[in-house]
Amino acid sequence: MNLPSIPETSPEVLNALVGRYMIIEDITIGGQRQGMVMRYRGRLVNPDTAEAYDQMAEALRPYSLTPLFRWDEKRQAVILVPALRKPGPSNAWVNLGLFVLTLLSVLFVGAVYSTGSEDPFALGVTARTILLFLWQGWPFTVSLLAILGTHEFGHYLMGRYHGTQVTLPYFIPFPFSPFGTMGAFINMKEPPKNRRVLLDIGFAGPFAGLVVAIPVLLLGLSLSTVGPIPAGSMMEGNSLLYLLAKFAVFHQWLPTPVSFGALPPLLYWVRYFFTGLPFPLGGIDVNLSPVAWAGWAGILVTSLNLVPAGQLDGGHMLYVLFGAKGSRRVLPFILIAMVALGFFWYGWWLWAVLIFFLGRSYAEPLDQITPLDGRRKALAVLALVIFVLVFTPVPLV
Repeated sequence: MNLPSIPETSPEVLNALVGRYMIIEDITIGGQRQGMVMRYRGRLVNPDTAEAYDQMAEALRPYSLTPLFRWDEKRQAVILVPALRKPGPSNAWVNLGLFVLTLLSVLFVGAVYSTGSEDPFALGVTARTILLFLWQGWPFTVSLLAILGTHEFGHYLMGRYHGTQVTLPYFIPFPFSPFGTMGAFINMKEPPKNRRVLLDIGFAGPFAGLVVAIPVLLLGLSLSTVGPIPAGSMMEGNSLLYLLAKFAVFHQWLPTPVSFGALPPLLYWVRYFFTGLPFPLGGIDVNLSPVAWAGWAGILVTSLNLVPAGQLDGGHMLYVLFGAKGSRRVLPFILIAMVALGFFWYGWWLWAVLIFFLGRSYAEPLDQITPLDGRRKALAVLALVIFVLVFTPVPLV
C-alpha cells in the first residue's frame, strides 16, 4: 500500500496553528507508517465545530495538510493528514453513452410492456418497424427516466451546493430486466465535509425522486383499469404508499381476494403484505398502464436505495444518526431480515450477499465531531418514515 508522503513542517509551527482553535491536552507525532502528521486531543475552542473545521482547514491549506475531526476516548481529536488530492474531471461522454444505451433499453422494454408482444418484428426488421415499435414505449420511458434522473440529480445538485465533488449520474442499461435498467448512481469523488453534508446529499436523491414518482404513479393508476387476476400472471408487490395510492384512485384495497378464508381481513392483509401468500387467484387487481408501472418501479427504486446499509442512501442516513459502530451493529439484523424475506422473493438473497460483502463501508466525513442540527435530525426521521412507507417486502409475486 502506497501511503501519501508526509509534508515536512515544523511540529512547533503546527502546534501553534492548531492551538489557535483547540485547547490541546496531548500530542502524538505521526509518520509515514501511521499515515498522519500529528494528532491532537483536547477541546475545540469554538463551540460551533463546523465553523472551527472550516477555519482550521483554511489555515492548514498552505501547509498541504487536511484536518480530520474525530472522537477519541470521549475527547475531541484533530488528526492532520497529507492534503487530499483534488479529484480530476470525469469523462462526461461515458455518462452520456450509458444514458443513450439506457434510453434505448428502457424504450424496448416499455414497448414490449405496452404492446404485450414477445415478437415485435414478426413482419420484418426494418428501420421503420423498429422506430414504430420503440415509439410505443415512450410513456413508460419518459416516466421512469424522469424519476431516476430526478433522484440522481437531487444527489448531484446537493453535492455541488455543498462543494463536494460528485460525478454526473451513471445510468445502467439492462434490457432483460422488467424495467430495462438497473437504475443509476453517482459517485462522491471526495469525502463529505461533515455528517450534515452527508445527510443532505443522501436525503436529496430519494426525496426528489419521490416528489416525481408519486404524481407519476397517481397519473398512471388513473389510466389503469381494475379486472380479474389471470392465471399464471406475475403481480407487483405492495408498499404502504402503493396500497394507499390504489385506494385513493379506486376506493378499494387491491388486490382483493375471492375470500379471506378463516382469517380476519387485517390479518390476511398483514400476511399477504409480508409474504405475497396466498396468491389471490380469481380476485381482482389493477391492470397497470405503462405509466403506472413506471411509477411503481420508481417507488421500488426509492425503497431499495433507502435500505439502511453501506453506501446506499439509507446507509448514509443510518451512519449520520448512529455512526460507524452503531451502523455495523445494525447490519446483522438487516441481513437476517433479508434472508428471511428471501424465502418469499429470491432477490433478497442476492441483496443479502451484496450487502454482506459491500455493506460494511460507509462514506465517512472529514469532520465526525459536528452533530446534526435540529432540522437535519427531522430530515433523518422523515427518511425513516419514507422508508417505512415505500418498503416493498415482496417486490414481485
